[in-house]
Amino acid sequence: MEVIRNIKQMQNISLKLKGEGKTIGLVPTMGYLHQGHLSLAAKARQDNDVVVMSNFVNPLQFGPKEDFATYPRDLDRDNKLAENVGVDYVFAPAGEEMYPQGYNTYVEVKGEATEKMCGRSRPGHFLGVTTVVLKLFLIAQPDRAYFGQKDAQQAIVIRKMANDLNLPIEIVTCPIVREEDGLALSSRNTYLSAAERKSALALPKALNAGKQMIEKGERDAAAVRKEILRVLESSPGVRVNYVEVVNGLTLEEMPVLEGKVLLAAAVLVGKTRLIDNIDLEV
Repeated sequence: MEVIRNIKQMQNISLKLKGEGKTIGLVPTMGYLHQGHLSLAAKARQDNDVVVMSNFVNPLQFGPKEDFATYPRDLDRDNKLAENVGVDYVFAPAGEEMYPQGYNTYVEVKGEATEKMCGRSRPGHFLGVTTVVLKLFLIAQPDRAYFGQKDAQQAIVIRKMANDLNLPIEIVTCPIVREEDGLALSSRNTYLSAAERKSALALPKALNAGKQMIEKGERDAAAVRKEILRVLESSPGVRVNYVEVVNGLTLEEMPVLEGKVLLAAAVLVGKTRLIDNIDLEV
């Protein structure tokens, strides 16, 4: 495995590989890898000749009062984990490499997909996401790019960007990886104290309560949302950021549930913001 810090070097490697007819799978990450990231890399390894993983904590997608400075970082640890699952190249640029002095070009997806949920509570977040992901696409030249279902809104926004800009890249969404007790894996879980970690279990519990209602025949989105909210609001140590029950492909409102449905929520536990979701067919 090779670690690349320079954009032009990574781009030249990718173009050479493409010229040799090899397929490239890209796994974009912000590092501090967990089993969720590694499952994406394993899927990319299965599907492609070459696997590139990016490891870059993107400042553009953090708000001024968010945790950019304290976001967990350990490149040496990450590189060992990446190599163990068969990653060929880790692209780990410095901030000034990705955004040199004078940088002033951004990519924005407008509309329903970016205006609700994390887009509403984190203004500018998806502008940062789409900008860095398009840059990574142009640098790594992937045939396929892999994203986790835990960040369902992000995957929908990136797929919209790829479709709108006619990018010849398949966007692959992989299942959420959870702890044994049901908590979705996240780099931010490391922020939680033991008591907060216990409180955080209300998030998957609430979403599963909504899922069970649907499985029993409930088709009123408002009723399902109300039940998810009830569970969260009755849980000590949990503050609700949002709860949505929406179309799982577009995030549009769906008063009567049918087809692909997404149950999504974000909460604050202590100072830590956690997101989770369940997608299902109705």
